[in-house]
Amino acid sequence: MPSSRTTEPGTLAALLTEVRQRLQAAGIDAPGLESRRLVGHALGLDDAALFAHGERPVSGADRKAVLTLAAAREAGRPIAYLLGQREFWSLPLRVDEGCLIPRPETELLVERALYRIPSGARRVIDLGTGSGAIVLALKSERPDLEAWATELSAAALAVAAANASALGLSVHWLQAHWLEAFAPAPLFDAIISNPPYIDPLDPHLEQGDLRFEPRAALVAADRGLADLAVIAAEAREHLRPGGWLLLEHGYTQGPAVRTLLQNRGFQEITTYRDPARLDRVTEGRRPNGNPVTDGQAHDWAKPSGPTTM
Repeated sequence: MPSSRTTEPGTLAALLTEVRQRLQAAGIDAPGLESRRLVGHALGLDDAALFAHGERPVSGADRKAVLTLAAAREAGRPIAYLLGQREFWSLPLRVDEGCLIPRPETELLVERALYRIPSGARRVIDLGTGSGAIVLALKSERPDLEAWATELSAAALAVAAANASALGLSVHWLQAHWLEAFAPAPLFDAIISNPPYIDPLDPHLEQGDLRFEPRAALVAADRGLADLAVIAAEAREHLRPGGWLLLEHGYTQGPAVRTLLQNRGFQEITTYRDPARLDRVTEGRRPNGNPVTDGQAHDWAKPSGPTTM
């Protein structure tokens, strides 16, 4: 942060201080960091410039633009939407109100998929891709993949396609609900999804960023399990023998999701915990040979090698 000697009224340093104090009063967890992000975004300045030019006068128009963003953040609007960007798997992704904000815990799903997808040219699909975070992370690590993604929302699909273009990554995009656009072929080596899994009555929907994210991408009937059940039911006929289904879900849903996969004939079913030691990802394999069924929950340590972030 600029030193106190540069905090004359009307300067960049004074504006940063004002925004930080407003965010702090609003209960924002990292007011210093977020004030720099908001001011920098509004004025087109990086942290180095904010620090080096604290004495710079700020015009009335620039001040208004900054304070408009600050007011929206004070009201709880996610900073990712205000900045129009969120980093995921070290990839800068565009996000807006038409798609969910990618979250760090979803990187576990990417890690497990990279671990399970065999080497060589393989076909994978991300169901309900949203901003494209999962499939683009996979493609960035494995350029050899034939990557597909479906998304019901046209707005979210446009964001995903724009992200792919900006990153120079090739993905086949389809506006569709889960796997309904596909006949029994083509078969995939892995099906990956972070579907809606929140109970419509969950009080967390009225808290934090969830208040502003698209409800259709968050909630599912049957205590949050309805879409997980549909994907489990559809996936097996679209997987090659030995192929994997990997699902993100809520931290209380591990046992239920394992049961869904067991009922559909998947084997080697295992739930993995995220860094907070919460059930987060369950995977199962389409039978091929004589695999052993696990059906338990485990911690997961990210493997070393080419799949590291």
